[in-house]
Amino acid sequence: MSDYINELNDSQRAAVLYNEGPSLVIAGAGSGKTRVLTYKIAWLLENGYQPWNILALTFTNKAAREMKERIAKQVGTERARYLWMGTFHSLFLRILHAEASHLGFTSQFTIYDTADSKSLIRSIIKEMQLDEKNYKPGMIQARISNAKNHLVSPSDYARNKEAYDGDCMAKVPALRDIYRRYWERCRQADAMDFDDLLFYTFLLFRDHPDVLARYQEQFRYILVDEYQDTNVAQHSIVMQLAKNHQHVCVVGDDAQSIYSFRGADIDNILYFTKAYPGTRVFKLEQNYRSTQSIVSAANSLISKNMRQIHKEVYSKKDQGDPISVFQAYSDVEEGEIVINKIAELRRTQGYGYADFAVLYRTNAQSRIFEEAMRKRNMPYRIYGGLSFYQRKEIKDVIAYFRLVVNPNDEEAFKRIINYPARGIGDTTVGKIIAAATDNKVSLWTVLCEPLSYALNFNKGTVSKLQKFRDLINDLIKDLTQKNASELGEDIIRNSGIINDVCQDNSPENLSRKENIEELMNGMRDFCAERQEEGNEHISLSDFLSEVSLLTDQDSDKDSNDEKITLMTVHSAKGLEFRNVFVVGMEENLFPSSMAGDSPRALEEERRLFYVAITRAEEHCYLSYAKTRMRYGKTEFGSPSRFLYDIDTNYLRLPQNLLLERQINNRGGDFRSSSNNAFQPSARPVGSSSAASFSGETPMASRKRLIGSSMPRNLRRVDPIQPSSPSSGSPTALLHEGQFIEHERFGRGEVLKVEGVGDNAKATIRFQHAGDKQLLLRFARFKVIE
Repeated sequence: MSDYINELNDSQRAAVLYNEGPSLVIAGAGSGKTRVLTYKIAWLLENGYQPWNILALTFTNKAAREMKERIAKQVGTERARYLWMGTFHSLFLRILHAEASHLGFTSQFTIYDTADSKSLIRSIIKEMQLDEKNYKPGMIQARISNAKNHLVSPSDYARNKEAYDGDCMAKVPALRDIYRRYWERCRQADAMDFDDLLFYTFLLFRDHPDVLARYQEQFRYILVDEYQDTNVAQHSIVMQLAKNHQHVCVVGDDAQSIYSFRGADIDNILYFTKAYPGTRVFKLEQNYRSTQSIVSAANSLISKNMRQIHKEVYSKKDQGDPISVFQAYSDVEEGEIVINKIAELRRTQGYGYADFAVLYRTNAQSRIFEEAMRKRNMPYRIYGGLSFYQRKEIKDVIAYFRLVVNPNDEEAFKRIINYPARGIGDTTVGKIIAAATDNKVSLWTVLCEPLSYALNFNKGTVSKLQKFRDLINDLIKDLTQKNASELGEDIIRNSGIINDVCQDNSPENLSRKENIEELMNGMRDFCAERQEEGNEHISLSDFLSEVSLLTDQDSDKDSNDEKITLMTVHSAKGLEFRNVFVVGMEENLFPSSMAGDSPRALEEERRLFYVAITRAEEHCYLSYAKTRMRYGKTEFGSPSRFLYDIDTNYLRLPQNLLLERQINNRGGDFRSSSNNAFQPSARPVGSSSAASFSGETPMASRKRLIGSSMPRNLRRVDPIQPSSPSSGSPTALLHEGQFIEHERFGRGEVLKVEGVGDNAKATIRFQHAGDKQLLLRFARFKVIE
């Protein structure tokens, strides 16, 4: 037996050596599935299979490349190079190029990317004289893609009453006609889009059994990585190819199925044994990545899902620390808590910046952490996405801000003159640019007096240019009248940007809307903080000055990888970090409000949280905020229901914090353990270390926990209303030595109070945000005595 086989544990070895029929390898997080796949292929090559007889399908070129390199070390580069190993799309493209004539295409057919596809759909919508406000090209493209991934042709779609009724409800009844035209135009152009590479492969095998037979004979063994991420089309093609010999091995983890929004169907892996009777199931349950505490916490979480393949993942690494849960008073303080903890771990345990990752549910959450890291000069990178201020929708809004502050800003002018679309085409813009260049004036100058620069546009074009000019001029008038956040809201509303991103509920537009709302939250924070510091008027120019500094840092070309990673949980799948912070653990954020009460959607959200926790090797931290700026106002949040799914033995809460439970909504009380963690009594823990507060009512239990988290010399009093200019003398509210809770900065101690009346100020030392000097008539806080 080859030496590399001896490197495997018993479960891995059994999965590699079994090749008699279909097999399903359930690979828990960090269990070495890539090693199993590569060694299995090497074993096949050493036991009667030729490289071209093996079809290995992955989801990324990177995964395929890494596996091929590992295989080459075992069997040699020459044999490995002939493997059919790659992504579904790349390998099926090879087949389609060879068999194109069977489908009515030439072997030189074109591949339309997403932009090409959307452009063609937009042209068809215009030709059909449909309203693009209802028939958004992106939304139409997504619906056509979904139909193709479910192997629904235009003719099938047109006959499907359920699909038509759904289109009517979405106010796009002509979608079936657009789909048909789009399909025909692609064929006329000898072109396929990305979804066609799957769909046409399925049609090729379905309609040409002789072709299918050749590939069935060639691919004597089929392996598929990340099977939980396959869609209907991918699952169906694998079944076509494996129908006769049944030599198929799929590897995946149902607990990490998190891409339903891309068409992934978890049923493919859950019901694999029904699709392939006689399947042998192998479970890789030893986790080589994380400590036992992290693994156990993740196990207790995912056990709450009903639809799953049961497994008990374990680790032979050290027990490790329990997962810590942090409560913040606001999203701003949450950022400070995370940054302070990173600084502490670096100081006390010698970690590098690259040893840390901050994971969040939505891209918009990155802003708070980006700004907190910049203040501390901590290097970071946005993984799988752009820095907040570099995202297109944010750059579009900032371009409006820039043009209002400085109408002569050429780049801002060019970016937004036709965004949102107002019918000012490239030809018109080109003429303005040419006139400005020839006369050495700004584009705005030419726009204001086109006739003076010999630009004779038709009446319609003149009207569109005048409307744009009037829009900017009206906003300029408010520069000195309104503060940055007020004027910013006017710009976003009056420019039409917010209408543009609210036209439909596609994932792309929802993300854009969230990011714009987060920008406004940042502007409100900016104004509120400077008001508290005593600045009366905070202008849009002030805000742009700060943003320009942040953006300059974003463009740093330093190649040093020693940076903290910021990313969404979806982007983190497949990665690992020594220390992981999962932030924003609140209801309607994680789980997302989009999940609603759908059991299927909530289970996917729980799997997403499972993925987040299992990225951590040594330490995992969870945080949530009691208040968060969302949709332009402060919202009070409650801890995510998922926090209550984790066994109390694997959680730890610092003495000065309290994880609050919404008792009236959830029922039950807390259970206390030696590490101050929590557990609902409705889910008892089978450990003697968890003793409940017997004989106490739920509210009494809650008060007891609150009391234990407070310093003995303090007592909580009813919160006062936030101070305001009309609240009387602000100095009467505070005196040196008092403790307060601020709306954004959390708990702090009053060091000094000075001034009288509207000029009264207080210097506060906040627990996480440091020292702040606040103008009391604007400060929002409550007193703890």
